Amino acid sequence: MLKLSVEQIIQKIDDEDIFEAVCTDYSFTLKIEEYVPYVCAAIHDGHQFRKELWSNCLHTEYDRWFEEDPATKQMIQSNPIVLAGCDSRFEYDLNRDPENAVFDTAWGKQLWKEPLSKELKITSLKKYESFYKIVEALITKIENKFGVCLIFDMHSYNWKRWDREVPTFNLGTSNVDNNRFGGFIENWRTSLSQMKLPHEIKSTSKINDTFQGNGYFLKFITSKFQNSLVLATEVKKIYCDELEQVIYLEIVAEIEKSLKTKIKKHAKEFYKEFS
Repeated sequence: MLKLSVEQIIQKIDDEDIFEAVCTDYSFTLKIEEYVPYVCAAIHDGHQFRKELWSNCLHTEYDRWFEEDPATKQMIQSNPIVLAGCDSRFEYDLNRDPENAVFDTAWGKQLWKEPLSKELKITSLKKYESFYKIVEALITKIENKFGVCLIFDMHSYNWKRWDREVPTFNLGTSNVDNNRFGGFIENWRTSLSQMKLPHEIKSTSKINDTFQGNGYFLKFITSKFQNSLVLATEVKKIYCDELEQVIYLEIVAEIEKSLKTKIKKHAKEFYKEFS
């Protein structure tokens, strides 16, 4: 893996180089093994939380982990193009708009003992801005090369806080063109519902059941690119004990194996239909 600046990463994308890199500030990684018309992203996989924020944070390390999306990068890592965040969403949330990316409160609880200084916020937002420069450069390259781009936006969610049965997979589609892509989205939902999981875990999938796809990552891409579709895909945290902070590695591995096949097949169909 290389350590590259934002400018160097963008140059490599422009040149269609094959590479794997971490940004110089260690805020995100990008792997490109082959230029294909689809991208996989795990923007909430990160858990890093820079040290100068520790003493001022009211949330514990476990509190932060609980609301992050651990192992989502591993679920998609076998695919040719993978973009992933390294930092915790508690430092800055890549799925919120710039004005709300740095939290004051998180899930109903005050986040900081003392309000963050302007300088501390700027440090976080610079990393946020760098990420979105790469997103724009990457999707531009893919759309220009193939005419379309399909983005698998991978997330996870806590299910034990719900007082009803919730799906294994949820697709958020409120901010995409359902008239154009609705049938294709339904095919992805159906494919996920057929995933075979260990320990007789039932695989169910619904659209806009627990989350509606209101994330900024999806909105940013949708607003800038006319021929790109973001599939905001949430997996219920059946792959870990969200209360005990234990990852069930065999379940993660099976999801990864299954997604590798399903994503490739679905992307091929998307390219054939919409390019």
